[in-house]
Amino acid sequence: MTMPSERTRALIQTRDLLVELAQDPGLSESIRRQARQLLRHYPHANEILRAGQLEERRVDRLTEPFLSSSID
Repeated sequence: MTMPSERTRALIQTRDLLVELAQDPGLSESIRRQARQLLRHYPHANEILRAGQLEERRVDRLTEPFLSSSID
């Protein structure tokens, strides 16, 4: 079972990978363009962590948080 902190870390690392792909001149223009298009709407690390923080503060607690406010 994936923990919220692991899921949060994976989302942040995915953005980092997309940035690398978008800037890698060794890749085809098609791949770099796809990475740039995905990055246009992909949240930044601080936005992902903030979403985790909001989920952790929920009072209903019907489900476990999907994200975490930390990646530790």
